[in-house]
Amino acid sequence: MKRILELNHTEARQYLLKAESYFNFDLPQYFVFQNVIQQVSAQLNGHRLSDFYNSFTNPAGQQKATYPCDFENVNYIFLNNKDGKFAWRPFQLIHPALYVSLVHNLTEEPNWNLIIARFGQFAANPKIKCYSIPLQSDGTQSDKATTVTQWWQTIEQQSIELALEYEYVLHTDITDCYGSIYTHSVPWAIHTKPVAKANRDPNGNLGNIIDKHLRDMAFGQTNGIPQGSVLMDFIAEMVLGYADTELSIRIQQANIQDYHIIRYRDDYRIFSNNPQDAEIITKILTEILIELGMRLNAQKTLVSNNVIRDSIKPDKIYWIAEKNGSKSIQEHLLLIHNLSDKFPNSGSLSKALGKFYNRIKGLTELNNIQVLVSILVDIMYKNPRTYPIASAILSKLLSLLNDPTKRDKILQSTMTKFAKIPNTGHIKIWLQRLTIKIDRQRVYEEDLCKKVNDPTIQIWNSDWLNNTLKTLIGTTPIIDEQIIQDIDVVINQTEVQLFKPEYDDNLDE
Repeated sequence: MKRILELNHTEARQYLLKAESYFNFDLPQYFVFQNVIQQVSAQLNGHRLSDFYNSFTNPAGQQKATYPCDFENVNYIFLNNKDGKFAWRPFQLIHPALYVSLVHNLTEEPNWNLIIARFGQFAANPKIKCYSIPLQSDGTQSDKATTVTQWWQTIEQQSIELALEYEYVLHTDITDCYGSIYTHSVPWAIHTKPVAKANRDPNGNLGNIIDKHLRDMAFGQTNGIPQGSVLMDFIAEMVLGYADTELSIRIQQANIQDYHIIRYRDDYRIFSNNPQDAEIITKILTEILIELGMRLNAQKTLVSNNVIRDSIKPDKIYWIAEKNGSKSIQEHLLLIHNLSDKFPNSGSLSKALGKFYNRIKGLTELNNIQVLVSILVDIMYKNPRTYPIASAILSKLLSLLNDPTKRDKILQSTMTKFAKIPNTGHIKIWLQRLTIKIDRQRVYEEDLCKKVNDPTIQIWNSDWLNNTLKTLIGTTPIIDEQIIQDIDVVINQTEVQLFKPEYDDNLDE
């Protein structure tokens, strides 16, 4: 695997223009964005995006350009409920024109060299280590799977190793990190704050160009960046890397020497032999983040003197102890349900469901299917992270029902239950995958779902573009009909499982 910073500017452009980089959340495989990204990239090659702006005649009879920042719904946003209650995470499919334009600007050779040099400065202090720079897989695993493996192999394992040197670890993370990032802080990160403030021309430097693109995506707003793409993960790392540099300077000013910090995106582990030092570092970090529009999550900030135990996620420790031993299918699923209650939306939960799917995928009959569906749907209801793999299990369970009337009744009960949660675009997309081979015309109130059956539905607002680019984006298919024809009623493991089985087993060791 390679970090994105090890790629040259041409390789970086190819990497960021992959569909896998364009969105990194889970969608059914018949949603395909590679073609529209490639078409827009070819159209923009050698041009600025402003060359494709639309125009209008103002009351004085003058021709004026239209700007994306003056238009709402430029990006496609759908909400994913985080806990089955009142917490939502907005996922965004960035407007292809803005996405490609931003990638092109980032990966111009001088700009890319500047970025690499700046990240080198962010990493200058060996006591502050960042392990969340986007990765490119060099094997059969996806980039996303490679990144998750990196978490286990570096964050968790190195944290355990640090127990030899440090007595205490303080865990903390940033509240609503992506939604809080101040877009003007991107120029500060790339060029330093004094340089950025001295040059406010929107096209005057790379940082300002990125800032403008971010505001163009958000109706001119300066707070928050889109969530759901490798590109935005990378831009977040610019701001967080800048925070690392500021933190390093201020820790030195506080004359604290005995510490080590591991950061994975917005998650911090601060190791120290003195709990007061860890708390001072946390206070300094809080002050820096406030300047960047962010704040630490007080509820998730805790200090521990058991470094080994608290280096491993508690859901993983619990599941290692609970999962072993023979059990019936229903007992197995109830055990997973118990895990979901104790550690909602955890990585161990998704992984446990993956193992359960492997157990039942070859079965041709099962008893008490409705009971299993009820348990499974309750897990899904409170744990949105499980939607893809749980949908696959649900599709398998429903396929074992020989009575279509009973199957439809169970399906309708499932739909009714999820309808009680407002703003559940993500589950609607996966419920559509569940029913698409049974009843393709079933209506789901989510534009991305409607797009599956009606190609004229526009999910991005392109009214600010001229007809050439607007038409190209509006008419390039993002639904692959051949894939819809080829997929089975039962959702295949390859559609939803992050790791290939041989890698998945290795992560259990």
